[in-house]
Amino acid sequence: MSGIALILTFVVAIIIMIYMIAKLKVHPFLALMSISLALALLAGLPLAKIPSIVGEGFSNTFKSIGIVIIFGAIIGTILEKTGAALKLADMVVKVVGQKRPELAMLIMGWVVGIPVFCDSGFVVLNPIREAIRKKILANPVGMAVALSAGLYAAHVFIPPTPGPIAAAGAVGLSHNLLLVIGMGVVVSIPVLIASYFFAKYIGKQVSVSEEAEADKIISQSYEDLLKHYGKLPSGFLSLAPIFVPIILMALGSIAKIAGVSGNFGTFLQFVGNPIIALAVGVVFAIFLLASSGKMAEFDSLTNDTLKLVGPILFITAAGGVLGNVITQAGFVDYIKQNAHIISTAGIFFPFLISAILKTAQGSSTVAIITTASIMGMFNAPDSLMNALGLTSEMAAALTVMAIAAGSMCVSHANDSYYWVVTNFTKLTPQQGYRTQTTLTFIMGVVGILTVYLLSLVLL
Repeated sequence: MSGIALILTFVVAIIIMIYMIAKLKVHPFLALMSISLALALLAGLPLAKIPSIVGEGFSNTFKSIGIVIIFGAIIGTILEKTGAALKLADMVVKVVGQKRPELAMLIMGWVVGIPVFCDSGFVVLNPIREAIRKKILANPVGMAVALSAGLYAAHVFIPPTPGPIAAAGAVGLSHNLLLVIGMGVVVSIPVLIASYFFAKYIGKQVSVSEEAEADKIISQSYEDLLKHYGKLPSGFLSLAPIFVPIILMALGSIAKIAGVSGNFGTFLQFVGNPIIALAVGVVFAIFLLASSGKMAEFDSLTNDTLKLVGPILFITAAGGVLGNVITQAGFVDYIKQNAHIISTAGIFFPFLISAILKTAQGSSTVAIITTASIMGMFNAPDSLMNALGLTSEMAAALTVMAIAAGSMCVSHANDSYYWVVTNFTKLTPQQGYRTQTTLTFIMGVVGILTVYLLSLVLL
């Protein structure tokens, strides 16, 4: 199969996949695998080669990024369960002050959202929002929108959350997560600024009924939450699992760029490898767990984390299968032959694919993983990245950012995060569309515009 028929087959396959996930409630792993097999058969790939194509796509993804995702998730779980996430939030409030509650919520969410899933992050930090609201009579909606924005920006843009880690691996940057982290920080700043002003504005436009009991969810008071965790860990131990790996990766990159040789240079590049750096982060997380007197829970925490991250790993690997099938089917070759048509889309192409997937099926992580798998590795001659001319590490990092921005557009009724934010804030679904849905649209648009401006300078 070639030409227009191949493109149409691909488009229909993606539509069916979205329908399976969004409407038929088929697990994304099964949807991706079944669509990959169907696409391979319809594209006319040799039957004898299809099993190896599937196996290669699956195993290569695990090999490049699986361990990193697991380590990052373990760090996030321990930070959440020990109260370290709460400690980080307290530190932010002390720095920003309670006179700027929206800004405090925004930065707090952004810091905590780096290691912790946005859904659980909102649940953990919501009592702080309630406590500040009661103490200084701040606007509850504005604070909730700002908190949601901070968590969401870190969730899609900055490793070690699984989405951007998996995307980095899919486009060939598993060895340079520091670049992805750095670009994630840079791109998220304009997004956070836009979110802050929107939070200030929408907080005045939407009011919440104090009598509302959305879904009968009753939030703990801040004091009750502190009693649950007991004494919060120190600031150093709370920061170390996140920032020590970042520092190690930075040292490894500096050693590589500066050409540091000998045993010392080898050592720096060793500890700067993302797998080793995050392993050190896990060690610090274990120290944190021990200092909190919760080492007895380490086994159960690890099991819970593996249960949580397992589906993400399998979805990531299934996305790798789809990407490999697309490549082997000749889709990328056809795109290359007609590169002059789509090359003008450039960095907007992955954004649009990710935005369509996100809006249709609800999960940002699935949208990020699937889109990154479709794009392929920047240094592979048969990838869509190559066809679009995105063939450098910086181009790959910006592609991850474009995909992340698309994965925000938009959060609505098919997204679990939408319901977490609206229920805990006691918003009606209609108010949720005015706040959370509009917020995520603004965040995505500002994100891709930021990426585009950076591409004009950096590429």
